Amino acid sequence: MREIYLDNAATTPVDPAVAQVAVRVMEELYGNPSSLHKKGLEAQLLLEKAREQMADALGCQPEEVYFTSGATESNNIAIQGVFAAHRRRGNTLISTAVEHSSVRSPLQMLAQQQNANVVLVGPQPDGSIDPDQLCREVTGDTLLVSCNLVNSEVGAVCDLAAIARQAKKRNPKVLVHTDGVQAFGKVDFSLKKLGVDLASFSGHKFHAPKGIGVLYVKKGVRLQPLCYGGGQEKGLRPGTENVPLACAMGAAAAAAKEKLARHRAHYAALRAHFLEKAEQFPQLCINMPPDGAPNICNISVPGYRSETMIHFLAERGIYVSGGSACSKGADSHVLTAMGLPRNRIKSALRITFSPLNTLEDIDAFFDALVQGMNQITRSND
Repeated sequence: MREIYLDNAATTPVDPAVAQVAVRVMEELYGNPSSLHKKGLEAQLLLEKAREQMADALGCQPEEVYFTSGATESNNIAIQGVFAAHRRRGNTLISTAVEHSSVRSPLQMLAQQQNANVVLVGPQPDGSIDPDQLCREVTGDTLLVSCNLVNSEVGAVCDLAAIARQAKKRNPKVLVHTDGVQAFGKVDFSLKKLGVDLASFSGHKFHAPKGIGVLYVKKGVRLQPLCYGGGQEKGLRPGTENVPLACAMGAAAAAAKEKLARHRAHYAALRAHFLEKAEQFPQLCINMPPDGAPNICNISVPGYRSETMIHFLAERGIYVSGGSACSKGADSHVLTAMGLPRNRIKSALRITFSPLNTLEDIDAFFDALVQGMNQITRSND
């Protein structure tokens, strides 16, 4: 049975060439970058090359790139680090109701334990965020605005440049953070042009291994570290650097930048074909905006619970999700915030593409979906 993997927003398969980069570093160039001998220098040079590759792909300076274990850690360092370093001048943190749990959870913790005033702005019906509505919440007491660049469930693309511009006009000291995980390699952007101060990324979303990520910190932005130790990553993220995975992520980032236009065209063709097929089934509901990220599709099949359909498809070698992998099957907070009815929320499917997917994969998905609708007992949800 041929596998058809359509859950690429959860994770992507590692590019074999990228995996070989990691293997070579682990087997041959295994020194500690903090060591003073030749093996240490070799590792340090590799680490800095990876940092330069990430900076080039993100549109920033190498000294603004900090390696972490992934975007969850990056989001926590950004949010908690800003609050700890700047709370003397305010305690308000502004975000949206459609953020990933790695943004929502630290905000909730700060509200409960540190008396932070957390303001969550709701989305438009299509899942997008209105910059004017969000920035009206910015006051002199606001420390941070955090908004994802691409929503992980419906693919809505945020006008982050407008948010950064308007927020800083209302409060020049406010810092702007974005969870850019779902944008890298799918949306054409430059951190400098966006005007953000902090941004988080995860390697396993663009064909690098799991366990490696990046936090962009604009030069001059002050953060309080969450951990203390040997002073690596300029003290912001101490601990011996994961050189093999950093090098792999740097290679994956360079490849993603080089192939961005080609991949975006491929995603657009897949999305167009997906929507064309979906139109043949009037009972399907489209949950994503028409101008969203081209690699994310979200539909509902009212009457068929997400988890039941996901298992049915998986038994036939087709892998999709009901939303963010970190939600572990809970009702989508994104679709709930969008105001969708319960039967659409309970039956939502997220289908996300990689460059490896084909038009035939989409045909196979819809063929199996029809089989499921014919064989699965309908739910009252």
